[in-house]
Amino acid sequence: MILQTTLSLAAAAAIINLWLIYRVVRLRISESVLHGDAGKPLLMQRMRAHANFIENTPIVLILIAAIELTGKGGRWIAFVGALFLLARVAHAIGMDQTNAGPLRGGGMLVTMLVAAGLAAVAVLIALGVI
Repeated sequence: MILQTTLSLAAAAAIINLWLIYRVVRLRISESVLHGDAGKPLLMQRMRAHANFIENTPIVLILIAAIELTGKGGRWIAFVGALFLLARVAHAIGMDQTNAGPLRGGGMLVTMLVAAGLAAVAVLIALGVI
């Protein structure tokens, strides 16, 4: 079985990951910082945005793949995955701000809701409810 949705979302996540890396590297070069964040707030914020992406994305992709493998995914799972990735981009952009704005908070809220929803669906599938 080819997991088209998972493959597409993983490819998109890889591109977002490269974008997040690029943002950190570009700032490292302009600020002449080789290791750590050198006390540069924006660099620390971008490093955390990248780390947060890496912390959250694998489990969501695993849940999407598992649900897709059961054949219970349907079209809705592609929309949920796309929403998750958009939330991750919003969060990263929001992390550039000095205050907790709507992009950062909204991105994190959507991330948590997607992860919780996918986990609930996975449990319901495992229990044979759906």
